[in-house]
Amino acid sequence: MKTRHVTVRSLAFDGTIRREWSGDIVRQDDTRIDLVGAFDAAVEHPDLGRIEAGTVSHEFYWLDRWYNVFRFEHPAGKLRNFYCNIAMPPVLRDCILEYVDLDIDVLVWPGKEAIVLDRDEFEEHAVKLRYPKDTIIKAEESLKEVLRLVALNELSTLT
Repeated sequence: MKTRHVTVRSLAFDGTIRREWSGDIVRQDDTRIDLVGAFDAAVEHPDLGRIEAGTVSHEFYWLDRWYNVFRFEHPAGKLRNFYCNIAMPPVLRDCILEYVDLDIDVLVWPGKEAIVLDRDEFEEHAVKLRYPKDTIIKAEESLKEVLRLVALNELSTLT
């Protein structure tokens, strides 16, 4: 497959854009879209610390799962960390890949246990943005699934 450049948009439940970046689709089938992007400048992230320029982001979006997985690699190619977003399945239209981020994230450093982030944000936004009950249930089930994959050391096999 020829790579295709896209803009990725992480949306809040109300449709507003939270973050936007670009990457190249390197694989796409009926169940998954794989993207690769690189940081062109260093970034300070509140949970990930300093992400150096040249860090590569391998991103995996399933069309039937309520999470996505990012595998960050140091510029030299060594695994930096995994970052999983609990999110609604993505939609790809033309050159835009969008997904609704449901706030909860799972951070995994090599050799460490999973760290669940932003559960308080999820609970706050569930009320403020009126998440439907089935969305809340799906998010909680997806968090359990991601934590199960981490516990079984299976994130690497997904990506």
